[in-house]
Amino acid sequence: MKRLLPLLLALGLLALGQSPGAKLYSANCQTCHQATGQGIPGAFPSLTHLDKVVQAKGGREYLIRVVLYGLQGPLSVEGKTYNGVMPPFRQLKDQEVADLLNHVLTAFAKSKAKPITAQEVRAQRAKPLSPQEVLKSRPPVK
Repeated sequence: MKRLLPLLLALGLLALGQSPGAKLYSANCQTCHQATGQGIPGAFPSLTHLDKVVQAKGGREYLIRVVLYGLQGPLSVEGKTYNGVMPPFRQLKDQEVADLLNHVLTAFAKSKAKPITAQEVRAQRAKPLSPQEVLKSRPPVK
């Protein structure tokens, strides 16, 4: 027990040090996209390419819609096709969606894009879409 206590304390301090976006990612996204954001080959895409998406015209809005409304249908990511379903996370507050996306963009995509704001999320929340419509709105990414 005495050996276990320092380990538990260290893990607890690590959890306290996580940003709000990192905590949300761990709770909602990590199972599919993994702790590293690398995804699971053939099942769930990596998130490391998202800097290209966020920089594309309409990319910021698209990423927000993916989190809010989910995604369904065939999706090509860096030459690999995925055809799964991502659930919607409408229950997250606007600031939580912004925090989550900003974590993903900085931690995995190494993006230097300006942070997504709660106001941007609120604007997309006012325009509900189906997961299939979200997929159709994906901007072309080079």
